[in-house]
Amino acid sequence: MRTLISTAFISLDGVMEAPGGEPGYRNSGWTFKEVEFVPDAFEIKEREQRESAAILMGRVSYEAFSPVWPDMAEFAHYNTLPKYVVSSTLTEDELVSDWGETTILRSLDEVAALKETDGGPIIAHGSAALNHGLSDAGLIDRYHLLVYPLLLGAGKRLFSTTDKDTQKLRLVEHEVYGNGVQKQVFDVVRR
Repeated sequence: MRTLISTAFISLDGVMEAPGGEPGYRNSGWTFKEVEFVPDAFEIKEREQRESAAILMGRVSYEAFSPVWPDMAEFAHYNTLPKYVVSSTLTEDELVSDWGETTILRSLDEVAALKETDGGPIIAHGSAALNHGLSDAGLIDRYHLLVYPLLLGAGKRLFSTTDKDTQKLRLVEHEVYGNGVQKQVFDVVRR
């Protein structure tokens, strides 16, 4: 079974919306505007690219990333990986042509089936609504979090607010950087 990793920049109060400057959110770009850049904090992002075998995202994140990531040197390896977009509305003719193999998945059942295939880790970028569904369905195996020392208040959050049983996590890696950002890597504990 493939490992599904949710990776996110989040504020201390759990907001993950528009960390890189995506339009439409009042605090857009909070990861670079509000906190000093420390290159060491991004080591995990470089490692994710090296270790990932596929990318998973929701439609909104796909529409934000697909016009810019193919041309960014920082994400060159992602151009070669298969991409999976979970959407009930996206059509094949809406996919970009310069970002490699992209497959539309129509349900979380299809994500579960993808996890059963051969291959390395699948990394889920952004995608608040998708993360909620993946978590609620028990499909996430690991979290890679860069937690910023900010309280953003309103905004899309990484974690679902569904009333459900407690989900235990095991901290497997952590570090604190000089700018206050914390790397936290958690494995989901299966009962």
